Amino acid sequence: MATYLTPALAWRRLREGNERFVAGHSLHPNQDASRRNSLVEDQHPFAVIFGCSDSRLAAEIIFDLGLGDAFVVRTAGQVIDDAVLGSLEYSITELHVPLIVILGHDSCGAVTATKSAVETGEMPAGFIRSLVERITPSVLTAMRNEQTDVNEMVVEHVKQTARRLADSSRVISAAIDDGRAAVVGLSYKLDEGRAALVSGIGKL
Repeated sequence: MATYLTPALAWRRLREGNERFVAGHSLHPNQDASRRNSLVEDQHPFAVIFGCSDSRLAAEIIFDLGLGDAFVVRTAGQVIDDAVLGSLEYSITELHVPLIVILGHDSCGAVTATKSAVETGEMPAGFIRSLVERITPSVLTAMRNEQTDVNEMVVEHVKQTARRLADSSRVISAAIDDGRAAVVGLSYKLDEGRAALVSGIGKL
C-alpha cells in the first residue's frame, strides 16, 4: 500500500508525476472504475498536499495523480488555521501519510494583496483581511531580505508555512523527528507547470 512509502519515496513519486505533467506525458493513473470501487471502504494516500486554492493549481493534475493518491487541503494563499492543522494532523495520525507538501505558486493573488496592504497600509475588507494578516509575516520577512518581487515573497511564504507547521503541531513535529514524515515546500510556475523544491524538513 502507498502508506508504506518512506518520505523520500513519496517525494520521488510526486517529482516523477510532475515531470510527466511538464513534458505533456501525463498517465492519468488510478482514475478508472476499478480504482474507484477499491476505495469505497478505505483510503491510503501517500502524500498530503496543502496548497493554494487557485484554480490553476489542481494538485492531482500537476502531479499526475488519481483517486486515493493524495489527501488535499487548500486555502487561498495556503494560509494555516485550526481547520488546516486538524486536517494535516488527521492525515498523519489516521492515514499515516509520509509526506506533507506545502504548495505555493507564482503570481499568487493572496500574496499580492498582502504586499499591497503592507506597502499602502490599507487593509482589505471582510474576511480577506484575515488571509492578509496571516501572510503578512512572510511578506515582511521577504522585504527584510530585500526580496520585493511577489514571486520571491511566495517562496518565502512557502518556507515560513512549512516551518510554522513543524513548530505549531506536536503531532507533525513528532512524525518528522521519528522519520515517519517529512515536509517539502514547493513553488509552482504557472507557465512551465513545474513544482520546484524550495524547502525541506525531515529526512528525504
